[in-house]
Amino acid sequence: MNDMRIALVTGANQGVGFQVAKELVANGVTVFVGSRNRERGAAAAGEIGPGAIALQLDVTDSASIAAAAARIEAECGRLDLLVNNAAISNTRKGDLSLEEYGKISRPSNVPLDEVRAIWETNVFGVLAVYQAMLPLLRASSDARIVNVSSAVGSLSLNGDPAYPYHPNFGPGYPASKAALNAMTLAMMVELESTGIKINLVSPGFTRTNLNGYEGTASIEDGSREVVRVAMLGPDGPTGSFTRWEGATIPW
Repeated sequence: MNDMRIALVTGANQGVGFQVAKELVANGVTVFVGSRNRERGAAAAGEIGPGAIALQLDVTDSASIAAAAARIEAECGRLDLLVNNAAISNTRKGDLSLEEYGKISRPSNVPLDEVRAIWETNVFGVLAVYQAMLPLLRASSDARIVNVSSAVGSLSLNGDPAYPYHPNFGPGYPASKAALNAMTLAMMVELESTGIKINLVSPGFTRTNLNGYEGTASIEDGSREVVRVAMLGPDGPTGSFTRWEGATIPW
């Protein structure tokens, strides 16, 4: 593996994470397919084929994260690319439409336990994985972190009443992505004096389990910008927040 880039994609057993892992492998990258469920991760890696390695990883479990980092270190000695993709949008939507769920997820009525659960994965989970994987990224000569965010976390966009998603901004998923953006900025500041690059990417309103498959973009379209940024070389930009193709999203 010395001549190949080594990547970890969290939440890679389905949706955008799976497609990103699949496309990275197709581009010659060895990918650890992070999955909270061991069996689903193994099935996803098997479907992708050679170059995909199943890795049990629950971003809300410190022991699981530590074990994942230890395995990557033992097998590869470094990590060249970290794609923080694992995320949840709710804990109780069920069969409700996004509009119906939005009505019970306002600041005045959303259960705090749900907000905590969403933030535990989308914000604290990303920070925990970053902390565990940073020593492995430092061992790479060309390391990059890609945090999968969303335009619904853009404070600039959502502060505009004319923005289509303005009415849907709430304390759960949207605010968690705003917090993720803030965490990413903190990481950027810390990494300024290093060679490690870090970028934010929005896959757009992609049709996945995250939104009850109400999204309008295909998995392939939603993954394109994540893959494009993940495949940038050492001369590629850092500190960007983009959607396809390279369009800047205001923070």
